[in-house]
Amino acid sequence: MNALRSGLVFLWMVLTVIPVGLTLVVMSFFLNDIRVWWYFAVPWLRGVVEVARLIAGVKYRVQGLENLPAADDMRRIVLCPKHQSTWETFFFPSMAPHPLAYVFKRELLHIPIFGWCLARLKMVHIDRSKRADAWNRVAVQGRVLMDRGKWVIMFPEGTRTERGSKGVYKSGATRLAVATGASVIPIAVTSGRCWPRKTFSFIPGVIDVSIGTPVSAVDRDPGELMDQVERWIEAEMRRLDPEAYKVPANSEQRKSAPC
Repeated sequence: MNALRSGLVFLWMVLTVIPVGLTLVVMSFFLNDIRVWWYFAVPWLRGVVEVARLIAGVKYRVQGLENLPAADDMRRIVLCPKHQSTWETFFFPSMAPHPLAYVFKRELLHIPIFGWCLARLKMVHIDRSKRADAWNRVAVQGRVLMDRGKWVIMFPEGTRTERGSKGVYKSGATRLAVATGASVIPIAVTSGRCWPRKTFSFIPGVIDVSIGTPVSAVDRDPGELMDQVERWIEAEMRRLDPEAYKVPANSEQRKSAPC
């Protein structure tokens, strides 16, 4: 049954992204990217989240929504979420009162229609093989986008991690926040519970999203600030999803046993 429900969700995504995506691309030549974001991108992304909820049983609950600055608050914001699945890339635009600019690998631009939409929405695409150039692009474009009222969203672990695991937290997001005088908002999300990475199958359940309080990056060290973000996210993940972080009772025995 899960396979059938998952298939229906992905079928809906494929069938709807074609007309919506092509309309977005065409209209982007007549409307600015902010309007295109609210008129086309956000409704479709919200639709994905709702279809997954209604058909696949992937529900969600949010804590700390009041920590997001209001729509008329022009503070510069860098969102730093935990990244366990594709679900949160659809969900975050639906909850944010400002348009988001993702920092993503440029290979995604090659995906027909979806990649074209990313290009027209004026986000930040980087070549991960060129680290220095990638950072320069993030720093320059990130500042420009923030000046236009967009929030920049960067996954500090860089890629999706398995449920119950922790990747390497990189300081790119906090470097950008320090360079632009932005505030950082850490976010914990247990999406791996319902949509494990590298799968096309949904597991009915509830995804918890916890939004931390904004932390000013003014006069902060990027590495120290990212350490603070990491500690908050990982502690919150263990609070929200303790089952995923349980250590088997005999694990310490295995570690100490002679080879």
